[in-house]
Amino acid sequence: MDYLGIDIGGTDVKVGIVDASGEVLISAKYPVNIDHYKIPFMDAVMQGILMFLSEKEIDLAQIKGVGVSATGQIDDHSGVVIGSGGSVPGYCGSHIKERIEETLLLPCTVLNDADCMVLAEAWMGAAKGYQNVVAFTIGTGIGGGMIVNGTLLTGRNGIAGEIGHMILHEQGEPCGCGNQGCFERYASTSALIRRIQARCPSRPVMNGMEVFQCLKKGDQEIQKVVNEWIEDIVAGCVSLVHIFNPEIIVIGGGVSNETEYLIAPLRKKIKEKAMPMFAKDLEITQAKLGNTAGMVGAVYHFIHQ
Repeated sequence: MDYLGIDIGGTDVKVGIVDASGEVLISAKYPVNIDHYKIPFMDAVMQGILMFLSEKEIDLAQIKGVGVSATGQIDDHSGVVIGSGGSVPGYCGSHIKERIEETLLLPCTVLNDADCMVLAEAWMGAAKGYQNVVAFTIGTGIGGGMIVNGTLLTGRNGIAGEIGHMILHEQGEPCGCGNQGCFERYASTSALIRRIQARCPSRPVMNGMEVFQCLKKGDQEIQKVVNEWIEDIVAGCVSLVHIFNPEIIVIGGGVSNETEYLIAPLRKKIKEKAMPMFAKDLEITQAKLGNTAGMVGAVYHFIHQ
């Protein structure tokens, strides 16, 4: 029998059928920010799920259960959203597990999306075969997850691993979490774009891909800003290496495909700055599974709960 994998993000929900080996057999995505969230968020999520089941003619009698990957801080016991950045109206407090089980009449588990990413990469991606893994995505913010001695680190109520909110600069930039100087305020793709806008105000606003296109053309002004950004990523990673002593660091997000201009310099600098026995045999690489990681990791969590 197969499984239903669901990945709930702030702008869309991805839904797919995943088999017991982790292969995504079929998938689709549906918007959830309909009319700027005028439709209640979980109503839009359920609408997308039901649309997928109808369009793909899925027989739920052939589905063993539902694994959900969800943005925000998720109580992995109750499947309730207990914290979020506040960007999605009405999301915090959502009873995801209860809503899906009542609608589909199938057992369901819910886990944070970054935790699902690290589980997926350890199951069948870049971290396959490793027992101690740190994984994070570089995007609008920073989301991370850790596997310690083969077990996902979840903490007291399932919300461990918020590495985007470890303090990098004590008197630094204000963060939406209420603190100052958080890692994601310096190490995210959004942070890179803000730096470029501040330092190069005459340039048009760029996205991450466009920044790296400038590097490939030899743009020294942009290179200098990117180098400073990389140093902040390195500082956070070295702290994580010294805390968790991983075998491998897996980096996801769109910019992680930039092997020469991002992954290679990160690998070099992290290994140089970490203490020798922590750096010895440490692997640093990009994630392999991309947009399917949430669904795949969520199904893995359901199977191994």
